[in-house]
Amino acid sequence: MKFSTKGTYGLRAVVELAGRYGDGPVSLSAVAAEQGISEAYLEQLMRSLKHAGLVTTARGKSGGYLLTKEPNRISVGEVLRALEGSTDVAGCVSADGEICENACTCSARPLFLKLQSRINAVLNETTIGELTEDHIEQKKRIEHARLS
Repeated sequence: MKFSTKGTYGLRAVVELAGRYGDGPVSLSAVAAEQGISEAYLEQLMRSLKHAGLVTTARGKSGGYLLTKEPNRISVGEVLRALEGSTDVAGCVSADGEICENACTCSARPLFLKLQSRINAVLNETTIGELTEDHIEQKKRIEHARLS
């Protein structure tokens, strides 16, 4: 399984919003500039996130995007599923119930089930709040290294 730029850029954008949570709406241009993502592409990602109920918009001069919940109440899995559609490692372990003619005899399926279970656990148990805290610490380390 490999996430596309939708997943990685969208996750970065949500972490950016989480880092500014409680400060009011964040403009698309501010998120794009901070994360190095084109505004046009970011707008597409935000539409998907809005459709999934993870972000909302505020109109007007000070408008922009806001998270709909506290960062610690949004899982990484929610964000990735909103952007990628699926985090399945193989069709035969899909939550959509994709039917595989070889499911009963496939020697690889037990491995795929085990992998999918662990991936789901990590994605669903890791919050945007945790990623944001890690990101803030990472930025502090980089800044400290620059000053040293």
